Amino acid sequence: MSVADGFRNPHNLPVKTCLQCHRPFCWRRKWARSWDEVKYCSKGCKHRAQKTPANICAAGSVEDEF
Repeated sequence: MSVADGFRNPHNLPVKTCLQCHRPFCWRRKWARSWDEVKYCSKGCKHRAQKTPANICAAGSVEDEF
């Protein structure tokens, strides 16, 4: 079978880095249609990212006040 037939070599899957925990994660079949939009490795990381301010350091550090 070739890649055109839908076969994917499990040792050659695309990898991304989670924006929250910075760990690598592999392509999953459930993400086949939305792989370009996937940013987080799990629902937990997605939830933590939504609760955490985007840029804590830029929110106003002590150095900026002096």
